[in-house]
Amino acid sequence: MDATDRAILAELQRDGRQTLTELAERVQLSISPCHRRLRALERAGAITGYHARLDAKALGLTFEALIFVTMREATLTTISAFEAAVADLPNVLQAQRLFGDPDYLLRVIARDLADYQRLYDKDLSALPGVQRLNSTLVMRSVVQDRALPL
Repeated sequence: MDATDRAILAELQRDGRQTLTELAERVQLSISPCHRRLRALERAGAITGYHARLDAKALGLTFEALIFVTMREATLTTISAFEAAVADLPNVLQAQRLFGDPDYLLRVIARDLADYQRLYDKDLSALPGVQRLNSTLVMRSVVQDRALPL
């Protein structure tokens, strides 16, 4: 990957809806070489998709929590079952397995406190292998959806 590829990726992070013509102009390439590089970046897996960034508050999702999960045991069966169950919960925006204690960090979004309590009681507390859940409520997001540093 060279500087031109990084410029293409940076431009796409800034605006994924721009036309190929606009992209080529911004990275100072003609359309054909820009298109070839773009397809090569997609085939190589550097570009995994194109998405719209939505405003959670405008969609009525105003409550966010970080949940620290401590597992009872770290067997392959338990970990696999937990991760599969977490992946099926649409309110879980991010799930990260951690070294040390706790074992996982989940970023969860809900409409409000009552919706979060329902999610916590019905879904999160029933996740396989969980020993303890500790929640921290998000006051506000300072940095979010930042582009990768290229």
